[in-house]
Amino acid sequence: MSQPTPPTTQAAEFTVQGMTCASCSARVERGLNAAPGVQSASVNLATERAAVTFDPAQTSLRDLSAHVRDLGYEPLTASAELSVQGMTCAACTARVERALKRLPGVLDASVNLATERARVTYLPGAATPADLKTAVEQAGYTVLTAPPPGGSGAADRASLEQAARSEHERSLERDLRLSAIFAVPLLLLAMLPMLWMPLHMALTGTLGEGGLNLLMLLLAAPVQFGPGRRFLRLGWSALRHGSPDMNTLVMIGTGAAFLYSLLVTVAPGLFPAGTAHVYFEASAVVITLILLGKVLEARAKGRSSAAMTALLRLQPTTARVTRDGQELDVPTGEVRTGDLILVRPGERVPVDGEVQGGDSWVDEGMLTGESVPVHKTPGAAVTGGTVNGTGSFTFRATHVGADTALARITRLVEDAQASKPPIQGLADRVVAVFVPAVLVVAALTFLAWLLGGPQGLSHALVNTVAVLIIACPCAMGLATPTSVMVGTGRAASLGVLFKSGAALEALHRADVIALDKTGTLTLGRPELTDLILTGAQDRAAALTLIAAAERGSEHPVARAIVTAARAEGLDLPDASAFRALPGEGIEATVNGRAVQIGSDRLMTRLGLDVTPLAKQADALADLGRTPLYAAVDGQLIAALAVADPIKPGSREAVRALQAAGRRVVMITGDHARTAQAVARQLGITDVRAEVHPAQKSAAVRALQAGGQQVAFVGDGINDAPALAQADVGVAIGTGTDVAAETAGVILMSGDLRGVPNAVALSRATLNNIRGNLFWAFAYNVLLIPVAAGVLEPTLGLRLNPVLAAAAMGLSSVFVLSNALRLRGFRPPVPAPAQAAPRPPASPEGRPHPPRQPQA
Repeated sequence: MSQPTPPTTQAAEFTVQGMTCASCSARVERGLNAAPGVQSASVNLATERAAVTFDPAQTSLRDLSAHVRDLGYEPLTASAELSVQGMTCAACTARVERALKRLPGVLDASVNLATERARVTYLPGAATPADLKTAVEQAGYTVLTAPPPGGSGAADRASLEQAARSEHERSLERDLRLSAIFAVPLLLLAMLPMLWMPLHMALTGTLGEGGLNLLMLLLAAPVQFGPGRRFLRLGWSALRHGSPDMNTLVMIGTGAAFLYSLLVTVAPGLFPAGTAHVYFEASAVVITLILLGKVLEARAKGRSSAAMTALLRLQPTTARVTRDGQELDVPTGEVRTGDLILVRPGERVPVDGEVQGGDSWVDEGMLTGESVPVHKTPGAAVTGGTVNGTGSFTFRATHVGADTALARITRLVEDAQASKPPIQGLADRVVAVFVPAVLVVAALTFLAWLLGGPQGLSHALVNTVAVLIIACPCAMGLATPTSVMVGTGRAASLGVLFKSGAALEALHRADVIALDKTGTLTLGRPELTDLILTGAQDRAAALTLIAAAERGSEHPVARAIVTAARAEGLDLPDASAFRALPGEGIEATVNGRAVQIGSDRLMTRLGLDVTPLAKQADALADLGRTPLYAAVDGQLIAALAVADPIKPGSREAVRALQAAGRRVVMITGDHARTAQAVARQLGITDVRAEVHPAQKSAAVRALQAGGQQVAFVGDGINDAPALAQADVGVAIGTGTDVAAETAGVILMSGDLRGVPNAVALSRATLNNIRGNLFWAFAYNVLLIPVAAGVLEPTLGLRLNPVLAAAAMGLSSVFVLSNALRLRGFRPPVPAPAQAAPRPPASPEGRPHPPRQPQA
């Protein structure tokens, strides 16, 4: 039997630790792209993740992780221990080891026959504990150790990343405390004698100049080779690989100041008179201030991923499943499709499913951004992660694991946060040449002041160190990804999912918003809107006859009439002799009475005069409704109208888009008269009606012909070509999967008010990115020349390395803080449900369902 052909490409994502600036991420990206077999690689500094597409025949994730390690960075790995049953000899252990090592993402596996345990090291982004268990079971053995509770791959990776970030933050804080213990007294020892001469005289008289320098050396060395060792290690690794980064600048700057001061201390005779100054305080305080900036940066980066963390925490860890007549609490990751699950009051729904018994009110705000709970009865769909109210119900699981709506939303948000919008290209191009350019500027600064400065070597050293320290490109690297992370996270909380950074930017640029009508502007399901009776007819009796006759028809108009009758509690008798009259209507016999329902053409053919109701029928048609007539036993009894009602919020959405300067266009396959009537109600003046599904993409191309950017909003399968043709497609999340797959933006609720909100958030995010990039670039453009000393000859302004370090740290903190402002974004057109308060909490802290109106 022939072996299956291996895949030609494989995509994987893993976390890279140790990147501190844009040069770091660019270096890892270049290194991965240069590795054999890699087709594409993208590295995101804010999320600290590398996404790689590679040929598994030429390389592996093990090779790629080793390559990242050679570049001086550390891929995030996790360890798992599995209890393997059924192994009887060394061949068994070898077989299990091979099965585990063949799994993509596994870096190493070791199996012990005596303890019956397998220890596995893997990349969390490329493998999960569940994958490890499956690989062992497929090899023919049993695993006793279950995956972590609720252990989906994303949640497992997120918890590991959170733990790694917390440990990194704690490590930075430890180094900062240690550095400050030595740097603060060193700063006081260096600066106070300069400010108060008696203290200087006392110290030099007691210790001598050499003794004072030696004391400062003893204080500076623990900082330089303790907390400062991280910059030495990473900076040297980057320099050795020909890709200098921020760590290289810090290493060279502080190292030069420390070595110069060390030489002054141990061999002062080597220096001309008046130049033998020490700068121990500069190297130690610079390291301390950079560490302070890194601590603040780490805390802000943690907050920027808060939306992603909140999404991952929505899924409960366990589910109460009924199996073989017993109720069992099992990890959510082990729930199977078809399982019957009990949800008690106040609990979260573990996976997606369909209610089988019981009823309750469920808060679906995590999906739609709307706070009013939804009533769930048998047959209703429930979504994993949503919160149950005070009732309880059982449901059957229909989607589990990576197939749940929550998992898909999480993947979309992750992908969007990891992707780069086009505006990032400018920053990437600048960063690629920035650090080498800074090293050149630093060298020129050193030579210029060495040859022409008043104090020669000493002055040249101080200005060169200031240039190296002020020029950290961290702010440039963080400017875009942090704004994208916070912006897409805030969008998810409002029920708007951006599938990529490119979609986020494109929506902001859209000049024209083209809207489908049915299911987008309207509810997409016809409703009986009017029933006008002739003479003294009884309304209930007339509607009963009409609806009973229409029960035999599958037409949407017939279903609308039947639904309206049942909503009024009418008992519909059986009809007989039902007959559809193509193009005209229907006829049937109800309780022995002949009933005909249809167009004016049908009434005319029956010899009935519709004049008494014609004026009202024409008025209804002008409102975009479909008028019909009903006759019983040869007598005209009523005119009725059916329409697809406009969705709540559509008018506000259109007005908001027009107020924001967007041109709003309706594109629909409906008749022109109906389309124009709906457009009038919504305030839309540009209508493209009677457009067949195959022509919708052509209609979008026509709108793009003038060079305008077009966003198309739709919900149906027939909208997919137009969604793909548009510069950015916006899919109504309550529509079809095909539309959602084609679009770049998804509105999780069917409320069209999400469109102006998404446009506003896109604009706010892009403005935030522009502000960040301006600050990052302007900061370096303005302060590097100042640090080099260009203002010193004329204005006497000189940038001390200590102040340069403080400014460098503050620039990154400013960029991150600016991005975090997006968390407070307020939608310009909040839906009433979003503005409404949540139901009051019960004594147990669970929301009560809304109170129902009294009969």
